[in-house]
Amino acid sequence: MTLIRLPAFAALLACATLAGTSASALEIVRGGNPASPIAGIVVVKDVGGVDIAYQSGIPGDAKAGDTKAQTIDSLTKIEASLKSQGFTMGDVVMMRVALVGDPAMGGKMDFPGMMAGYKMFFGTPEQPNKPARITTQIAALGAPGSMVEIEVQAVKPHS
Repeated sequence: MTLIRLPAFAALLACATLAGTSASALEIVRGGNPASPIAGIVVVKDVGGVDIAYQSGIPGDAKAGDTKAQTIDSLTKIEASLKSQGFTMGDVVMMRVALVGDPAMGGKMDFPGMMAGYKMFFGTPEQPNKPARITTQIAALGAPGSMVEIEVQAVKPHS
């Protein structure tokens, strides 16, 4: 299989063309804090019969404590943001997780702690969805003290 990477807008146009939808028919909704220069969530509506949500990275609240607590904090915020646009955690198809090394673990990422929080939202009897995911360790996040940042993409049939 050959993977070709296109800029996001070009890929979106390609999907719209393949689905028989013109780019001018797409509706793009941006949500989040109006004072922020970054959209918290962007929803592209009616791309070949589905809506696609791009949830920007949400750092865990440094006051929440360890990696597990910050993962739960991040996923709770993501869940609320998705819900505000008509999506659920069951619609999440891709997730990217960035972990800062935990000082309590000698600077190594706390993958087990992140997984403990993650498993409360995905692969449960109530919400069996298991999105594709990558997890990487990074040097630092823009929010001091935050050890977790998560972004997601979600897809749901257009209603």
